[in-house]
Amino acid sequence: MRLLLTSDTHVPARAKSLPDALLAAIDEADVVIHAGDWIDEATLDLFESRSRRLIGVYGNNDGPGLRRRLPEIARAELAGLRFGVVHETGAATGRAQRCAQRFPDLDVLVFGHSHIPWDTQAPGGPRLLNPGSPTDRRRQPFCTFLTLTVSDGTLHDVTSHRLPPRR
Repeated sequence: MRLLLTSDTHVPARAKSLPDALLAAIDEADVVIHAGDWIDEATLDLFESRSRRLIGVYGNNDGPGLRRRLPEIARAELAGLRFGVVHETGAATGRAQRCAQRFPDLDVLVFGHSHIPWDTQAPGGPRLLNPGSPTDRRRQPFCTFLTLTVSDGTLHDVTSHRLPPRR
């Protein structure tokens, strides 16, 4: 099963459109996970129309329309792994311990908010994945998103994709 993980698309607040590489990855994925801060319902509509299966949550910058359509926390079992999705996990310091305590029943937690790509294993808890942002790199050298595969209860080929600078 091929997964695409993204977050913090911020269209149209930070970017006028989504990068072509992200759109192509949506088309190729079996499941797309978006960890919030869509900003615009049209972006959610676009993801829904292009995704085979979409799992998403709202973020702190998402208004009432998106909050009506999306949960704060989403959960799904994918190819034998228990996934959770949430926008915010708090400060980097202590994140692994907080997430292990808050989500002891998950194998993988996808989160966003910081725009900082992240891949760690919480001791006694879930693997923590933040795809970064495909449109707003903030203090990071690149805009990013993640792809990976899941089979027989195992993650494979977790890859952070660096996007060319937006003009």
